[in-house]
Amino acid sequence: MSSASARSQVGSNAGSRWTLRVLGLGFLALLLVAPLVIIFFETFKDGIGEPWDAITSPNGLHALKLSLIMVAIAVPLNTIFGVVCAILLVRHKSKLNPVIDAVINLPFALSPVVIGLSLYLLYSKNGGWFGPALSEAGIEILFSVPGMVLASIFVSLPFVVRETVPVLQEIGTEQEQAAQTLGANGWQTFRRVTLPAIRWGVAYGVVLTTARVLGEFGAVTIVSGTISGQTETLPLFVQKEFERFNDPGAYGASLLLALLALMTLLAMNLLKRKEDA
Repeated sequence: MSSASARSQVGSNAGSRWTLRVLGLGFLALLLVAPLVIIFFETFKDGIGEPWDAITSPNGLHALKLSLIMVAIAVPLNTIFGVVCAILLVRHKSKLNPVIDAVINLPFALSPVVIGLSLYLLYSKNGGWFGPALSEAGIEILFSVPGMVLASIFVSLPFVVRETVPVLQEIGTEQEQAAQTLGANGWQTFRRVTLPAIRWGVAYGVVLTTARVLGEFGAVTIVSGTISGQTETLPLFVQKEFERFNDPGAYGASLLLALLALMTLLAMNLLKRKEDA
């Protein structure tokens, strides 16, 4: 092949790569960046007053507080479950593992509305499987925070597991076996060997879980009753403000949700940079 032909081939390959990059970045910008820019513009096009009033209203502040409470409860529980379940699936082989894996993946396959309806059928006072007995004991699940937490836990259940399993498979068992040979017990091996090795897989799972809990709408709508100032999270607050034709309030709450998710991702990246430094 002549040098001119080789140069032409190299130039063609470089052009193809740049074309793919431009198309990929353009696609991402269209799907992700453009909607955020539009929401930001619509939120503040008439000033900051109306969005600020909506977010800082008693109902808006309660919705923010309730969303953060949901994250504070659901994310740690799913993190603990996810790590334990990942270790069970990878380190302890069993004939039941495929069944466990399939059950964990159910929230990916089921619509959140179906999940909410299932919880309603389980915990309804009128005809639910557990609702009447719990009601007699003074425990309210539906149209209260416990039911909303259950829905959030269910829909965000798989993320930590799915992010941790590949990391466990990649690191193998050599370091853990060496620690046990040196006299470390199970907890010491997990704390000093396994957990440091899987920490970033767990961290990515936590970020995804946080984002899902913050943004969950379908399942929470059914089990919460959407009672303003009581069982209304930020996504439900956005819907109610939109239905009231308070567009600045709806856009402002939507922007707040996006900022919370971005802050979570930024915090994880900062921690990773500090760890790598």
